[in-house]
Amino acid sequence: MTDVNAVRERLEGLRGHMNDAGLYAYYIPATDAGSSEREFFSGFTGSAGDLLITPEEALLWTDGRYFIQAERELEGTGIILMRSGEEGVETLEEYIKRSFPEEAVLGFYGRDVKAVRAKKLKKALPSHKVCYKKDLSAGIYQRPLLPWQDTEVIGGDLSGESSVDRIAKLRSELASRGLDAVFITDPTETAYLFNIRAWENAYTPAVMSYSYITSQKAYIFLKNEKADTGYAGSIVKSVDEICDFLGSSAVKGRILVDEASADYWCYKLIKKRGKAVSGISPVQLMKAVKNETELSHIRDIYHRDSLQLTRFIRWMDTDGSSKSEMSAADKLLDFRKSIPEFKGLSFPTIAAYGDNAAIIHYEPSAEHDRPVEARGLFMVDSGGQYKGGTTDVTRTLVMGELTEEEKEAFTLTACGMLRIRYAHFIKGTTGVNLDMLARERMWKRGIDYKHGTGHGLGYMLGVHEGPQSIRWKYLDTPCELKPGMLISDEPGVYKKDRFGVRTENILLVEEDVKTEDGVFYRFANLTQVPIDDRGMDKSMMSSEELEMYERYQQEIIEALSPDMDEEEKKWLREYCGVRG
Repeated sequence: MTDVNAVRERLEGLRGHMNDAGLYAYYIPATDAGSSEREFFSGFTGSAGDLLITPEEALLWTDGRYFIQAERELEGTGIILMRSGEEGVETLEEYIKRSFPEEAVLGFYGRDVKAVRAKKLKKALPSHKVCYKKDLSAGIYQRPLLPWQDTEVIGGDLSGESSVDRIAKLRSELASRGLDAVFITDPTETAYLFNIRAWENAYTPAVMSYSYITSQKAYIFLKNEKADTGYAGSIVKSVDEICDFLGSSAVKGRILVDEASADYWCYKLIKKRGKAVSGISPVQLMKAVKNETELSHIRDIYHRDSLQLTRFIRWMDTDGSSKSEMSAADKLLDFRKSIPEFKGLSFPTIAAYGDNAAIIHYEPSAEHDRPVEARGLFMVDSGGQYKGGTTDVTRTLVMGELTEEEKEAFTLTACGMLRIRYAHFIKGTTGVNLDMLARERMWKRGIDYKHGTGHGLGYMLGVHEGPQSIRWKYLDTPCELKPGMLISDEPGVYKKDRFGVRTENILLVEEDVKTEDGVFYRFANLTQVPIDDRGMDKSMMSSEELEMYERYQQEIIEALSPDMDEEEKKWLREYCGVRG
């Protein structure tokens, strides 16, 4: 529950600092570094949400995944909710351009704001004046200290490729583009390059880091300067030295900077020392395409993760004890812990019953824990970090009698997932080309979900990674789907104050056939978890959809049965709708 009075008091304190600094407004983003600050000043806990404070107003922009959550958490604070993407709702830049006085100066802390966003905000300002070197929240908000984390070098048996080879490949790419260096700001990219992980890190085992790679030198910046980087030629420096380094003579020439991940302060330092060349980091695509060693481990981990999730579903279905959202999440964690390679969750488990599932990123808590009743729908979206893979899967479970609306939503969601799962597509296809397969039948009924259909996944790294995705909105830099890429397939239906449904599998892009018309790809299924047959209204399915559904359920039975006892196998067949 948001402490309304505390939020109001904090905003007024910040406005006092704004006045002292001669600033008209102050911006707090939803970056990883700034989300806790944004939460402190607004009470909003979602991962996507930009806060703007002016002398008279405070406004928070967030997308459709968080509308319901934001309404609840902002209530009483006086903060105006700006529903991004909704008709008639101004973007942050449009609001600034329309409402700011001619000489207004916008402030933000340059270490928290990505360069691409800062440049857009500056362009929108009538004065084009920003102040980015003052942390106005100092004295009100205490920034968390970076944790001291030990790193572990993963060997070739897990990575399939040495850090020497990866850095050589990166240098070759830089040379082909006529670049002298690359500044890498995404910690997962540095972790990939150097084959290091930090398993005590919550959810994503990539230690806070930067790296700067030239044709001759490889600098890595870590909290622990004595950490083993796994690369004999590396020059290890403290992460606290990054700004001093970027202002030094070591930085020169044509330097590739990914403005979507580099903060504005660092970007400005590089511009002063060399020629900042904007572009997507080559490492992003390198780590998106998994090698055969990685894929071998991924297939094994997904099979065992799926088996334990299916056993959890059986427990939910057959165990007679009372359950709540939190007890269910705890039980699922226990199932995953039985896998020896398990290191932790890949994100906070979403265990949502009834109308809580309409909150797309709902997280149960002691304050809001709800009993799971013997009716309606229960959704669980969860994943694990393992030595050998990163998993993410969502299933919606039928807990008892359903309404016609619930059953329709359940069926449309499952069919959308399956239509992506069994898609065949030509080389060069992007996720924008495929998204319609998941949404078409929903759109015909005036239904949509306020999130992408698919995101990329890392390997023992981030559960959400790019550049690949499946979404209907065109991106400035669309990414072709390539063999070796992992991508989620997760349509859904969300009805405020009633229910939510989502079904998610993780797919692997692989080559299908080559004909006179080109090379064609397909998806291999990694997630081996059944769909609850009791939620399916087969009368509304086409013959093709029914064939895909029955084929999918049979594939799951064949994949899981060898590792199940007789009682489990019997239950699985019934759950999948196979009689006799």
